[in-house]
Amino acid sequence: MPPTSTIFDIKKFAIHDGPGIRTTVFFKGCPLDCWWCHNPESRCPEAEPGAGDGKSLNGGRIDCTVTLDHVMTEILKDAIFYDESGGGVTFSGGEPMMQIDFLAALLESCRERGIRTAIDTCGYAPPEDFDRIDGLADLILFDLKVMDDDLHRKYTGVSNELILANLTRLAGRGVRIVVRIPLIPGVTDTRENLEAVAAFLKPLKTVRKITLLPYNKLGEDKARRYRLDRREVAWETQSPDEIQKHAAWLEEQGYIVTTGG
Repeated sequence: MPPTSTIFDIKKFAIHDGPGIRTTVFFKGCPLDCWWCHNPESRCPEAEPGAGDGKSLNGGRIDCTVTLDHVMTEILKDAIFYDESGGGVTFSGGEPMMQIDFLAALLESCRERGIRTAIDTCGYAPPEDFDRIDGLADLILFDLKVMDDDLHRKYTGVSNELILANLTRLAGRGVRIVVRIPLIPGVTDTRENLEAVAAFLKPLKTVRKITLLPYNKLGEDKARRYRLDRREVAWETQSPDEIQKHAAWLEEQGYIVTTGG
């Protein structure tokens, strides 16, 4: 039997998931339960029906079981755009590290074909799984959310201890990393939290790039559309001026900061 994976979308011409024009493959399943998740259809790792609108990857469903060949066929269709833009493929989710065997096989297949790859990860995975992909991915987009462990447990359902340990370990190996911070009003976008992020990253000399991601209300719409359970929140997306203030402060601390993806 060829290896298979459960994914919920393959997005073409993505421009916010790494450099250049990219194809983003969204894996189902996530070990976190973030209050602000903008892909709530990704949380459950198993295939499941959805109240889809017919525009999802598999018609009216929010999942699709695919083979390695199927995914690579979709990736290769856009190879010319990767070459011309300096782009490639990003494996996102959900959490792609939850399907480590399939992810490693995809990374190996892309490397054989000279296609640049990135992994968008929450960092909550066994260290040995990151060992499996050592040297296979060209870029890690590593999410940092809440630095206070108690608050991290409250808003994501898990401790951040493993996440921070994995980031430190990857940085020590010289892996190319961009830290991504979802700016959640009053939770992650506070000066206290951003100061804690900057302090944690300071000794990690190879990690100097940060991307700030404004709060995305898309998850609220998806939860309604797919009839998924989601906490009621009253957050609003930050203004460009607010985001720029955060970016300017981090730049003053010596980081290279981009916004929006």
